Amino acid sequence: MTKVTEEACAKINLGLDVTGRREDGYHLVRMIMQTVDIRDVLEAERTEGTSEEAFSVELSTDSSEIPAGQDNLICRAMTRMAEAYGLRGHCRVHLTKRIPVAAGLAGGSTDAAAACRALRRLYDLNVSDRELQELLLPLGADIPYCVTGGTQLSEGIGEILTRLPSPPPCALIVVKPPAAVSTAGVYKAIDAMPSYPHPDIDGQLQALEDGDLRALAERCANVLELVTGERYPLIRELEEHFEARGAITACMSGSGPTVFAIYDPSDREKAQQALEEMGGQERFNGCRGFLTGFC
Repeated sequence: MTKVTEEACAKINLGLDVTGRREDGYHLVRMIMQTVDIRDVLEAERTEGTSEEAFSVELSTDSSEIPAGQDNLICRAMTRMAEAYGLRGHCRVHLTKRIPVAAGLAGGSTDAAAACRALRRLYDLNVSDRELQELLLPLGADIPYCVTGGTQLSEGIGEILTRLPSPPPCALIVVKPPAAVSTAGVYKAIDAMPSYPHPDIDGQLQALEDGDLRALAERCANVLELVTGERYPLIRELEEHFEARGAITACMSGSGPTVFAIYDPSDREKAQQALEEMGGQERFNGCRGFLTGFC
């Protein structure tokens, strides 16, 4: 096989709790991760006649917002995998970018995971998902989850993953405000807090078992919003906008600034109208919105 295509789905955090910090500085988390139907497309090609050369990768992209050099997470992940499995030759990769950048949607992580799935196919490697997750963990705590996606409980620093029942269908709005958030800065601010309320992750787990969308949505919460939401009031304004227009709930994903709103699937037209009304308000200028769903 010389050419393959992989899709890379964005993720949201239906619930995100920070439960502690290790001595090495990594934060301990407990969160429910969910892929959503906003996808980057990655095309990877293994060039002919280079099987004896040292491994190299050439990246191109239609996005002006991300670097295409060797520091890109895609290149770093593929190089790490090549070194681990003794791969040789040259790969060309083209990324069609649709997931907003620096949004709390794991865009870079899901692209890196997709690139390594593509490399596994190009070289016909007998490498399990679990082995791939362990290999890529040092490059980012979200990458192991992104290797397999779906609905999962993520614990530890992101490496302890438990597959969960898929949530019921919904109409989902995802909005990226025009703001850049420092994840490291957000976690530093959380560390400085003497205490904070914790999301009901166990309640969400039960709601997933019961197939109860409303119970799941009503328990959506993210401790990092205590920091990012305070710094960027637009986040709460977006949440209030959608909640006032029929959303079961609205919440921030990751370290922000992206907001998602969950609607009953029968309210898809209502969700579409709410998104259109957002676009007509000056205070939401620069916000990029999607009407989508879980995947």
